[in-house]
Amino acid sequence: MILDTDKLCILTGNANPQLAQEVVDYIGVELCHAFVGHFNNGETQVMISESIRGKDVFIIQPTSQPVNDSLMELLIMVDACKRASARNITAVVPYYAYARQDRKTRGREPISAKLVADLMTTAGVNRVVTVDLHAGQIQGFFDIPVDHLAAAPILAKYISAKNLQDIVVVSPDLGGVTRARSLADRLEAPIAIIEKRRPMPGKAEVMSLIGEVKDKNAVIIDDIVDTAGSLCEGAKALKARGVKSIHACCTHGILSDPAIQRIDDSPIDELVITNTIPLPKDKHSSKIISLSMAPAIGEAITRIYTQTSVSKLFDIADAVQTKV
Repeated sequence: MILDTDKLCILTGNANPQLAQEVVDYIGVELCHAFVGHFNNGETQVMISESIRGKDVFIIQPTSQPVNDSLMELLIMVDACKRASARNITAVVPYYAYARQDRKTRGREPISAKLVADLMTTAGVNRVVTVDLHAGQIQGFFDIPVDHLAAAPILAKYISAKNLQDIVVVSPDLGGVTRARSLADRLEAPIAIIEKRRPMPGKAEVMSLIGEVKDKNAVIIDDIVDTAGSLCEGAKALKARGVKSIHACCTHGILSDPAIQRIDDSPIDELVITNTIPLPKDKHSSKIISLSMAPAIGEAITRIYTQTSVSKLFDIADAVQTKV
């Protein structure tokens, strides 16, 4: 795919080495050799085993659980590359941690998403590639280029292949309408909106439903499924209003306990996630389908390295499906 890879180096930390391997397999190169581990006292240790002087370095590292360890690994790897005279350093962060802390909602709160952006920039990142930020305006927290990839083309291709009739795309809240519209346009379907409120963090209550869903196949679209409480409550509200089936699509499958149990007990027929976050081996459910973001990320790396347009990626939908 890339004619000259002499100046290309792709590294990975411990957050999602499986995704990194899929990406290099897609591009047709090998991962650069590096050790990312810990000293006896728990501090992160990074040793890059080959010369990267003058190279374009891409570090694939979602800041997923354990979040702070993953973030520190990324920052220390960036510092190591900068001190090793890398020409450019791109942080490929499929899942951006702290993204839900993008504004102050009450007094004396941090804006942690901005702090993470500052840490990356200060460490020496020249460019960021990420997937489905919780809030698109987080791109503005950076003073460096940010390529914001979307999972919608991959999710749309998967849903289209099911040949469902009478589809309605459902946004689980008012803030997700733009994301729902993007998927709905690809599926040529109408949208509906669940209006909810959060009486406390981690708990959501459905207040009303905007749009017609009766006798339709509902596709709920969201960026993150964490404890799945909000998702499952929304599914129950849809079922009570007469939908025929419910397919949930969420880019980032955090799936904190008791998410799996909630999903299994819910009226959701299928939960489609991507592999931006590795699914732990103990998180098993026959309802969960995982699609690979490796083709889109691999194309982004290729185009950045060859200095060609990245915007054309938004129509790439080479989904790799696995049952988990």
